[in-house]
Amino acid sequence: MTRESPLSLLVLHAVRITGFADTPVIARRYGLDEATTKEALRDAEARGWVEHTAFAGTGGWSLTDPGRAENERLLAAELTRAGGADEVRDVYRGFLPLNALLLHACTDWQIRPTAGDRLAVNDHSDPVWDAEVLHELACIDRALTPLADRLCRVLTRFRGYDTRFSTALARARAGDGAWVDRTDVDSCHRVWFELHEDLIATLGIDRHAES
Repeated sequence: MTRESPLSLLVLHAVRITGFADTPVIARRYGLDEATTKEALRDAEARGWVEHTAFAGTGGWSLTDPGRAENERLLAAELTRAGGADEVRDVYRGFLPLNALLLHACTDWQIRPTAGDRLAVNDHSDPVWDAEVLHELACIDRALTPLADRLCRVLTRFRGYDTRFSTALARARAGDGAWVDRTDVDSCHRVWFELHEDLIATLGIDRHAES
């Protein structure tokens, strides 16, 4: 049975997977009320789990080390209650090969080797090269859908990754290359990074220790 996550977990987890974001962005991540989200963030701040910092006119929330530990404790308990640990682990095993393909595609979007420079920046003047990258992303998009469906059947907070990825890819294929790899829009790369972070957080995996 699919489980809904409590608000306190969603707020803390939204900070985790966005990395650094202000209250409206945190609230939008799971469609939460902004005022309620702000209250939850202030409560988490009082507990030492999050901190708000500002620089160069930009402010946002980030997790502290105790907050990261608390987030992982809540996620582990939730997954145990849902009885879906084996399913999420199996999805993760299917995700890893796609992750390698995604990283390769994003590298090819940024770099197009030439005879004199194997690290030459892709100036997007070769439509065939770019079309091949977009084709790779389309293959990843198709493979993501069944994995996302399986995750959503365990926990509803996994909802949306596949549709966000498809939307970003459609915009890229329509001619706006920023939607492949930019971090300031909901690009293919950004959506994928969040999903990756979500999976390793949920399973308690160290990203740097992945095999």
